Amino acid sequence: MTAHTTHSTDPGREADRAAVRALLDSSCRAWGRGDGAGYGRHFTEDATDVTFVGTVYRGGDEIGRAHQALFDSFLKGTALTVEVIDLRFLGADAAVAVTRGEVHKGRPKRLGKLATYTVVRGADGTWRIAAVQKTRHRRLMEAFSFRSQPATRPSAP
Repeated sequence: MTAHTTHSTDPGREADRAAVRALLDSSCRAWGRGDGAGYGRHFTEDATDVTFVGTVYRGGDEIGRAHQALFDSFLKGTALTVEVIDLRFLGADAAVAVTRGEVHKGRPKRLGKLATYTVVRGADGTWRIAAVQKTRHRRLMEAFSFRSQPATRPSAP
């Protein structure tokens, strides 16, 4: 389930913001159903998915196939929660969404992973994920950095 967008730099693009959120919501629903093919359909044919562990998958078909194997094994019965924290449009048909999220069973304790999605609108008007890169938020390391080098603290959370 995708939560609200907390920051967006482009006023007047509400329909596009809603479409990008709907894309991410729909991908989360496919994940929750354990539907690898359905999850893969949210990606472009030449998409890149860099997973949390560093595996690189290419193309919606491969992403869907690999995720089905995961859904059938150690990700069985999990849900994906994604919250858009920044959404920026790069022209009429491309956007970058920075998200917080978590894979979980039950309710997530915290949204401890970050992902950057590049999404594009195809010729058919449908938004799809062209690239996603995921990483764990290392709160302790971040706090140490901010304390020892205050200039490393970003201006926005």
